[in-house]
Amino acid sequence: MKTFGKLVLGSTLIGAIGLAQAADHFGGVTWGETSNNMQKSHSLNAQLNDPDLDGAIKNSGTWGVRLGTVEDNARFYVTYDYASDTRHQYKLRQQNLLGSYDALLPVGDQGTRLFGGVSAGLVSLEQESRGFHRDRDVGLAGGVQAGIIQNLGYNVALEGGYRYLRTSADVQLKERGVGNAGRADLHSSEQFYVGVNYRF
Repeated sequence: MKTFGKLVLGSTLIGAIGLAQAADHFGGVTWGETSNNMQKSHSLNAQLNDPDLDGAIKNSGTWGVRLGTVEDNARFYVTYDYASDTRHQYKLRQQNLLGSYDALLPVGDQGTRLFGGVSAGLVSLEQESRGFHRDRDVGLAGGVQAGIIQNLGYNVALEGGYRYLRTSADVQLKERGVGNAGRADLHSSEQFYVGVNYRF
């Protein structure tokens, strides 16, 4: 599964190179909030009394960087996102590496465009909770995004958006000196964000 994910990402990057020959480039940074839906095994809930793993990354600060190509009615870009947070003793770290395609729809004549599209790539989930052995997994991610872009002139644009991802990463929680308590799956992830893009 992980090998397939790498092939998907590699194909995505090759596609980006092809588009780059016929379109303008852009780069940008984003900041937002991520919330996760964690699905826990029965043994984990029983041994740890239903731990609040959803709360570990919930409305948590998330930063990202992106690089891509843009045309009049579409754009293609690669994004890296990072989020890490703690609730009680449970600490999770999430990193996304995604290739995305958006269709762009101009609205009016003030440089405003709506966008909507799809994303696919890899997600890394790390569990670094106090009192547990560290664990990490890399899985696949796929989802959709939508939002609005406002051109400010001088090749600078502001962006606000929402992204929803379904993922396949999971981690084990093994208490130190006790053993394996169970497994937690990162079922889905959602992010609200704002960003600044520079076209060159």
